[in-house]
Amino acid sequence: MERAVEPSRQWTFLTNHARVLIQIYRDPGIRVRDIAARCLLTERAVQRIISDLEEAGYLSHERLGRTNHYHVIDGQLRHPADAGPTIAELLSALLTPPPDTP
Repeated sequence: MERAVEPSRQWTFLTNHARVLIQIYRDPGIRVRDIAARCLLTERAVQRIISDLEEAGYLSHERLGRTNHYHVIDGQLRHPADAGPTIAELLSALLTPPPDTP
């Protein structure tokens, strides 16, 4: 009897929440539309993620004229297995290019 071939499961290292936070960390004045385009998400999904990040205490925003200016709030990651580096340290490590190797 042949085994059914399972479709390959796809997964990624970063969640959509991490992708959105990275975009905001890079550019605190970024528009939701631009985050959505860069993360390949809908604007509605990005708005929901921003709301999640604010509720969890990772992010805040202030209104400047017609735009939002975001602030990433440094602190510990939520999951106990991720204890150690802070959010700023993790984002910095993700965004720092690797050193040239000889």
